[in-house]
Amino acid sequence: MNRIVFVFLGGGIGSICRHFISLAFTNLSYIKFPIATFITNVVGCFIIGLLVGKLNLSNKLNLLLVTGFCGGFTTFSTFSKESLTLIVHNEVFLALFYMATSVAIGILLVRAGYAITSKKQQSIQK
Repeated sequence: MNRIVFVFLGGGIGSICRHFISLAFTNLSYIKFPIATFITNVVGCFIIGLLVGKLNLSNKLNLLLVTGFCGGFTTFSTFSKESLTLIVHNEVFLALFYMATSVAIGILLVRAGYAITSKKQQSIQK
């Protein structure tokens, strides 16, 4: 149970930080590029790289900062770390497969979910 508290606290803080970044870039709505998400993702990748690099984090700090904070801030950072881990372990094909299928299937499933709910919403409005 103690482990869950660390993940919970870190995730909450990470989510709040992500929200503040989104608010900071709200006035830049004239930019078509999703700058807030981009900044969140690249910053999250840098942070997770710092944390798992040479730092010897205790299990509790790892749960709080890597799993919790970075997971709440952006799961893209975890996706990137896992991709790098595969590459470092000479699993380049598996890394490329993981990256390509994650992005492609992720987009397809967002589209499928959108299609399902938008059709449902249209039938409710009739």
